[in-house]
Amino acid sequence: MKKKLAAAALSLVMAFTLGSGSAFADSKMDTVIAKTLGTSYKTGGMSTAGFDCSGFTKYVYKKMGFTLPRTSKAQYKVGTAVSRSKLRAGDLVFFNTFGNGVSHVGIYVGNGKFANSSSSRGVTISSMSQSYWANRYVGAKRVMSTKAYQSVAYD
Repeated sequence: MKKKLAAAALSLVMAFTLGSGSAFADSKMDTVIAKTLGTSYKTGGMSTAGFDCSGFTKYVYKKMGFTLPRTSKAQYKVGTAVSRSKLRAGDLVFFNTFGNGVSHVGIYVGNGKFANSSSSRGVTISSMSQSYWANRYVGAKRVMSTKAYQSVAYD
């Protein structure tokens, strides 16, 4: 019961966080992400029993019918590089959290925010302008074609 209440509360927070600025508001991808909010972090986790960062992105994309590699480093090697100023909801955003290259990934959701599974907070929405993330940003990749994007961005 507690987990259901927490998930419902986090879903409301996500709705207000994303607002109308996200192409995914009330979309298929938004729905999948909302259902995972609050899920605890688990090293190697790829399910709602617990996610690590790349397990989370792989899970969300699988629910949308897309396949991603398993690790953040491998996910960084797919797709097309996109500048920070051209990000759209659904793009993968990458960070260097260990000082040795790409080590964290999330899904851009719009308004300068991204969904990710953080080791300290589990699945959450974070701001890319927060100093921790801003100082560790590596780049972004677009892994969905425009046609595929439109199929998941709208109900």
